[in-house]
Amino acid sequence: MATDHHIEVSGIPVDVVRKDIKNLHLAVYPPHGRVRVAVPLRTRDETVRLAVISRLGWIRRQQNALKHQERQSRREMITGESHFVQGRRYRLSVVEEDTPPSIAIRNGRTLEMRVRPDTKEDKRRDVLQHWYRQLLRGQIPELLAKWEPIVGVEVAHCGIKRMKTRWGTCNIEAKRIWLNLELAKKPPACLEYILVHEMVHLLERHHNERFRAHMDQFLPQWRTHREELNRAPLAHEDWHY
Repeated sequence: MATDHHIEVSGIPVDVVRKDIKNLHLAVYPPHGRVRVAVPLRTRDETVRLAVISRLGWIRRQQNALKHQERQSRREMITGESHFVQGRRYRLSVVEEDTPPSIAIRNGRTLEMRVRPDTKEDKRRDVLQHWYRQLLRGQIPELLAKWEPIVGVEVAHCGIKRMKTRWGTCNIEAKRIWLNLELAKKPPACLEYILVHEMVHLLERHHNERFRAHMDQFLPQWRTHREELNRAPLAHEDWHY
């Protein structure tokens, strides 16, 4: 069960979502810095206002960062466009031939896409998304094998899906982790950071001091990776909420 309404705090519109949860969760979402607060069902608006006021500085910093973060324009899937793979920029080359679709990196600079003649933009995009998914899926087993003994947890399942507001999620009870498909475009260290971050949630649910202490122990440079991920260009999306 969830109910939605809107309030304004210090000139900032805030979406309030009441759900069957135990704790208040505040987030700032791309692309324009929308503020959303998920709260337990019986939480009063005054409590929400106080929580938002206490985080006003953080909220404005997040909104400012999103405002200035580089964004890619919409990709039309044509020769000459730039696309990112594992943090590096490549020039797309579309080759039309009557063979099954494929993608390969050529000469360390070109992302070659082979598709059948008259393949439309959305189908070309599907080909690239499938390739990204396979690329990301190939990295996960080695990372899990490395980090499960270090963190001291076992992940029941690690999947990939498109997400607009999170780099990763963790279902603690099911020990199931989901990674954002966009991570295939980011540097490998960012993928590793997000995976470790979600694995640490199997030890500590909240982003509290205990959580940060675990991150400091397992991945001391995690803040650097987080900053790198936050600086990376955002993909073009048709953002809807």
